[in-house]
Amino acid sequence: MPGGAWNDITGHENPAKTYPVVLPATSPGTLKIIYMKFWFVTTEHLADRLWFKETDDFIKAMNIVAIIAATLPVSVIAFVLMSNHVHFVLGCDEETARAFIMRFKKIYSQYFEKKYSSKELLRKNGIDIRPLTIGDESFEKAVAYTLMNPVAANICRHSFLYPWGTGELFFSEVKPKLTRVDSISGRALARILHSRVTLPGKFLVDERGYVNPSSYVPVEFVESVFATPKRMNYFLTNSSKARQVNDLPSFPDQLVLSALGALCSSLFHKGSVADLTDGQAAELFKQIRYRFSADPAQIARVAGVPYDTVARLLDSL
Repeated sequence: MPGGAWNDITGHENPAKTYPVVLPATSPGTLKIIYMKFWFVTTEHLADRLWFKETDDFIKAMNIVAIIAATLPVSVIAFVLMSNHVHFVLGCDEETARAFIMRFKKIYSQYFEKKYSSKELLRKNGIDIRPLTIGDESFEKAVAYTLMNPVAANICRHSFLYPWGTGELFFSEVKPKLTRVDSISGRALARILHSRVTLPGKFLVDERGYVNPSSYVPVEFVESVFATPKRMNYFLTNSSKARQVNDLPSFPDQLVLSALGALCSSLFHKGSVADLTDGQAAELFKQIRYRFSADPAQIARVAGVPYDTVARLLDSL
């Protein structure tokens, strides 16, 4: 993660401290207190590729998060899945935080490589893990920074409108239709998860096809740290990500990617960007820029072309 973004969250290097977190216990109506440290975990942005090319990829990743949350001693506080990077706020020790993100990258990479016949998607993708403190507002700022990513990207107007993460969980009236895992047959659950892993029966499957994060995120604890919806909204609207929001129209990478293939075919009768001459690629990128208000960075990651190449070709017109 760029140093400026981290400095905006905390401003200094704090050693991780341990805090009591109240979580639901196994017996109905009871609580348990566990002690944990908190970490802000982020991956490098892929400049010339996408992690998630279509909705099914996001769904797969949402279920991977649920599976790892159920199998590691970790509390997922907040997260967001963006087209070319991810952010997590985790409660655990540092070793577990690192194990979490490495396992996530490994499982998703295996899925991606099998589906798209693409090797080494994330093997060299760097990660950054920083400690968070309750009391100096770094915890609140990290959660807000995470949730505001899609808003800063102009994908949605409010963080609770973005489904790929925890944006709709906190102080929210969003009520998706949920089904308990223990009411779903093993075969049906395996079809949903594309895995035969056993999940806790209390986990809830969303009607959108993935395990809802409310199954494993300590929503009440996070809300207690922010105290009120008004205070949480203050951190959201004052996040460094909020300051990146502009009024230009924006389209998701996945939509631009689908248009890219269609334009290759309709304009040049070619199957992919790799089949185009420099002149044709320049014209294609110009069309994408004007039709979708796409900047060179977005064009580079959806086209799978280095940023410098995209900028050079656009400048040649």
